[in-house]
Amino acid sequence: MIYLHIFWAFFLTNILGYGGGPATIPLIQKEVVEHYHWLTTQEFNEALAMGNALPGPIATKMAGYIGFQVGGYFGSLLAVFATVTPSLILMLTLMGLLYKFRKSPQVKRMTLYVKPTIAVLLGVMTFQSFYESYFQIGIGHILFLGIGSYLLMEKVKVHPGLIVFASLIYGAINL
Repeated sequence: MIYLHIFWAFFLTNILGYGGGPATIPLIQKEVVEHYHWLTTQEFNEALAMGNALPGPIATKMAGYIGFQVGGYFGSLLAVFATVTPSLILMLTLMGLLYKFRKSPQVKRMTLYVKPTIAVLLGVMTFQSFYESYFQIGIGHILFLGIGSYLLMEKVKVHPGLIVFASLIYGAINL
């Protein structure tokens, strides 16, 4: 039964997550943290940080990791398959229609309406992450990491992946 839950959790989030990885991350969090309780918010945030530090699509990396945590190797394969299946279905069936009507005002309007929705979902996830971090590690660490990350990215032009990696090391040292 766990394998059916793994498949359904990742299939559903990716069929509803129009717009790719950023749109699906809050949906994945809702399923694995709040609905199935497979990970805590902190564990999810750590997996997200590690996934962002690695190359490739974030949704498949998250699916592989969470699927492995919950159901071993088969769970990992099943979660990744469930993650890419909606895209496969949509590419094979709907892309022809979207391409055919790409100049339609309705299609253009649909795309415009999706962008703010994704922004709100990411904002809610960011607030939840900040809220959890505030109570788990304290405001001092949050300010240090936030200000340090901003300065490194904006002033020194360090790649965000390196900052995520350095933050992981900082977190491991300060446990």
